[in-house]
Amino acid sequence: MLTGVIVVCAFLLVLILWVIGVYNGLVTLRNLYKNAFAQIDVQLKRRYDLIPNLVETVKGYIKHERETLEAVINARNTAYNASNQAAADPGNPQAIQTLGRAEGELTGVLSRLMAVAEAYPDLKANQNMLALQEELTSTENKVSFSRQAYNDAVTRYNTSRETFPSNIIAGMFNFGEAALFITENQSERNAPKVSF
Repeated sequence: MLTGVIVVCAFLLVLILWVIGVYNGLVTLRNLYKNAFAQIDVQLKRRYDLIPNLVETVKGYIKHERETLEAVINARNTAYNASNQAAADPGNPQAIQTLGRAEGELTGVLSRLMAVAEAYPDLKANQNMLALQEELTSTENKVSFSRQAYNDAVTRYNTSRETFPSNIIAGMFNFGEAALFITENQSERNAPKVSF
């Protein structure tokens, strides 16, 4: 009788330790993807800070392209707001999807701005414009690398929470699905052309 109680207690102890291990693993993976999103957020903020400088530099040269400049500013503000909402809760799939759409739109209008700017030789030779182009290209690369790291972390988390038997623990403790940061604008999938 005592042996049976010891076996049952040992089994329960192993089961409890296993649940704790799976739970801690899921928490670790969730924190990793949140950290990875924070890295994206840093680069996006840098990008958003560069855009007003770019618009100001371009504004003096292409005064009659007001519609394009306003589209860039509006898209930047929309993306900035979406980024803040996603940063507040990187586990919210809808916020990540909204950010992906806003970033796609911003990249599209930035590409249009760069295409318009190519028609102005004085602007292409402007030192501020060249410096901003270099910074923007560098930031775009960093955003891309950060997005890849985030998507890798989300995939690891989602795989862990969906595989048996950890899916049982994930369901018991409400570990929700995380969304990949996927852009919905096809032009965003290509690196924006910012060279003159």
